[in-house]
Amino acid sequence: MSYWSEFLTIALIHLFAVASPGPDFAVVSRYSLSFGRKAGYWVSLGIAAGIIVHVTYSLIGVALIIHQTDWLYQTLLCAGAIYLGFIGVQAIKAKPRKDMSDSELAATQPRKRKAFIVGFITNGLNVKATIFFLTLFTTIIAPQTPFAIQFGYGIYLIVATGLWFLFLTWLLTQPRIFKTLWHYSHWVDRTMGAALILLSLKLLWEWANLIELIG
Repeated sequence: MSYWSEFLTIALIHLFAVASPGPDFAVVSRYSLSFGRKAGYWVSLGIAAGIIVHVTYSLIGVALIIHQTDWLYQTLLCAGAIYLGFIGVQAIKAKPRKDMSDSELAATQPRKRKAFIVGFITNGLNVKATIFFLTLFTTIIAPQTPFAIQFGYGIYLIVATGLWFLFLTWLLTQPRIFKTLWHYSHWVDRTMGAALILLSLKLLWEWANLIELIG
């Protein structure tokens, strides 16, 4: 049996999802424009690592358990909202940046581990990603699809996500683009920060409504 049509459907849906502005896009843009290409790359790799978590629990059926267990879903929703609000507040406080040499820019970069963890947590606590993978593995992928094929889909999703954000980082840090955006990067930070805070408030509103419905 050929699974190409199923794979192409997954690839198309994933492309639309990953290319849409969201928390991952915001943190990659912020770190790339604030600290340069290497920082953006490490955030991108952290996001790809977060996808490993989503794929793993989807393959073993935990995603369905999370969605059907009210308190667990609410906890993840609230934790994700608070974290997005936290990094949003940090971003919105960004100050104008002065011109820097390559060595000065390198000195301001966050540690690789920190940038990686930011990407990992941002993606890992994204409850919308949980819903996306739940939908993907329970409705788009047929129940009779062998585990090995589903595993292959998961590998693709991890690699494709990482490559997309690595490409985004590369694009944003092209010399001409980077120099143009550098002087306005604090406004990019503030805009992304405001977007993250709004998303955080939206998720908290959903969380409050769920609590009210269950209560």
